[in-house]
Amino acid sequence: MNIIKKIEQENMRLDIPPFRSGDMVKVHLRIVEGEKERIQVFQGNVIRIKRGTTNSTFTVRKVSEGVGVERIFPIHSPFIDHIELVSQGRVRRSRLYYLRALKGKAARIKPRGHF
Repeated sequence: MNIIKKIEQENMRLDIPPFRSGDMVKVHLRIVEGEKERIQVFQGNVIRIKRGTTNSTFTVRKVSEGVGVERIFPIHSPFIDHIELVSQGRVRRSRLYYLRALKGKAARIKPRGHF
């Protein structure tokens, strides 16, 4: 069992900022197209965090041209360049699936305060 834990520790990232559900984040992704590599930014609200070791993920939701887009990111993925915390939101739940049914001003999340 110690061998598995050792391999997991080697693959974990320590540069991830602490964020919670309701926070707005910018996820900078490395995209490889042929031989070129570029950074693409996905900005939205964190609606879910699945804890774990190397299999932990978080789901980010944004509204793009009136269409809701959700994307699930592995936290320890090598394709994530870095994660930037934009703002912190005050929510009372850990899973914000109710945002899927809301639109416009109703889908806003109140700010938590300074960070």
